[in-house]
Amino acid sequence: MDSGVRPLLPWLALVTVWLLWGSTYLGIQLAVDTIPPLLMAGFRFLIAGAVLFAFVGPRHARGAERPTAPQLRSALIVAALLLVGGNGLLSIGETEVDSGLAALIVATVPVWMVVIHAAVTRTRVTLAMGLGLLLGTVGVGLLVGGPGAQVDAGGAVLVLIGSLSWATGSVYARTAPLPKHPLVVAALQMLIGGLLLIAIGAVAGEFGRLDPGAISAASIGGFLWLVVAGSMVAFTAYGYANAHLPNDTMATYAYVNPVVAVALGALLGDERLSPNLLLGGAVIVSAVVLIVGGKAIARRLAGPAAVPAPRRQ
Repeated sequence: MDSGVRPLLPWLALVTVWLLWGSTYLGIQLAVDTIPPLLMAGFRFLIAGAVLFAFVGPRHARGAERPTAPQLRSALIVAALLLVGGNGLLSIGETEVDSGLAALIVATVPVWMVVIHAAVTRTRVTLAMGLGLLLGTVGVGLLVGGPGAQVDAGGAVLVLIGSLSWATGSVYARTAPLPKHPLVVAALQMLIGGLLLIAIGAVAGEFGRLDPGAISAASIGGFLWLVVAGSMVAFTAYGYANAHLPNDTMATYAYVNPVVAVALGALLGDERLSPNLLLGGAVIVSAVVLIVGGKAIARRLAGPAAVPAPRRQ
């Protein structure tokens, strides 16, 4: 490969993450329009996880690299927090709220991660952390009850609880015993999460509400987009970019994704850019920039001896 092209590949991978992960919110909304949300999410992750494991499992999950019982237990906990609590509640919430608004609520995850990490490790809450938490809370309040708001509060609360679950799982995953190969970890989590979501959906009676003949072409397209682009392509791109770009650069997806989601929702989903969405979104993105940027500045001021923040699993 041309040496002049190779340095661009990590950046192309990051742009792929920006666009594809930002597009998954609209994909979820299209999919859950005629597919029960838990079953939709469950089969999405089950299919993506099975395909991914078929590629990486035979090489990286055998012999000495075979996942141990503690690693499988950790994968189960992470899958329950990220995919069931996080994505499952997001999928249910998007049956009631617009994809752009849901994406902006989910954008608070880095804020909650910092706060949860500080609580677990009993570290001091810095001024930037406190301001970020305050701005994130105010931003969510503006989204739900700000000027021009016409938001289903129940759906918004579900998305917020899902964001807290995702943040908790992300913090736990940083220190949990997991397989060394990141794609094996992802495949196992998607397989476990998919099975859990399908089981919960069955208990909730979603199979009784599933009418294959009533599934629209838009829902099928949204589902396939989530499986292929959202889970397979974007995660692979994230892994490649994460291995070649600094943590601070990778963290930009946290505030680019919601902007992409809001834009796509307005352009393709006929979602309204109301004053509460624009104002609350600006406050939330500011909170995320403050948290992510504050950590980056602190590491630079600490000098080369500082320990880099662990990358997201």
